[in-house]
Amino acid sequence: MLEKNILGLIPARFGSTRFPGKPLADIGGKPMIQRVYEQAQKELKYVYVATDDERIEHAVSKFGGKVVMTSEDHQSGTDRCAEALLKVKQLEETDFYAVLNIQGDEPFISPEQIGLVAKCFNQAETELATLVKPIKHTEDLFNPNKPKVVVSKDKKALYFSRSPIPYLRSEQEKDWVDKHQYYNHIGLYGYRSDVLMEITRLPLGQLELAESLEQLRWLENGYSIRVEETNEQAVAIDTPQDLEKLLKSGLIR
Repeated sequence: MLEKNILGLIPARFGSTRFPGKPLADIGGKPMIQRVYEQAQKELKYVYVATDDERIEHAVSKFGGKVVMTSEDHQSGTDRCAEALLKVKQLEETDFYAVLNIQGDEPFISPEQIGLVAKCFNQAETELATLVKPIKHTEDLFNPNKPKVVVSKDKKALYFSRSPIPYLRSEQEKDWVDKHQYYNHIGLYGYRSDVLMEITRLPLGQLELAESLEQLRWLENGYSIRVEETNEQAVAIDTPQDLEKLLKSGLIR
């Protein structure tokens, strides 16, 4: 049960190198952004789309969703969430203890996963929160597009990397998954509202520049990221080919 006001934000850009107009892609008669919005609504009272494109704004309004327009100049979804938070606070005339950054390209994202991250903020010490998933296959461990996470005993992220970490010195790489519990990062973020405003003012650090992972900026500056474990993996749509595969999968109802 959520004890505090949590705002769910779905950053959505029309421009995409691999899939222009992705948020508006038709999935079983609904635009993708609507699918994501409806999943988030199953868990959160307050959900908004944050966009910089009038076509997306119109689509969200058409299906009855809530949307705020944000700047075209944001470098990340986190930056867009910070601006959107300020605007939604005025619209709703209420404060939000925390914000969830929900990926706009996962049309069947699990409400349970959203709830897992949201409930992290029932604990006052939580500054930031995210999810990890146990790695079971060697190809996932060595895929640089699937960031790995090292987790402490008290469920805090120690480091994120595109490389397999830790390095198992005495084992062959083909056996690493069987010899150690590795974790992939699931890109669903939660931020305490004051922390969100702070981290968007931080300059890029050396770790983020090296790995191209924005969460390393937060760790490098001393923020803690609480981690919850999930065994679910939402289907992400990155390319038109991904969408075509989904449409043939039978998942759409």
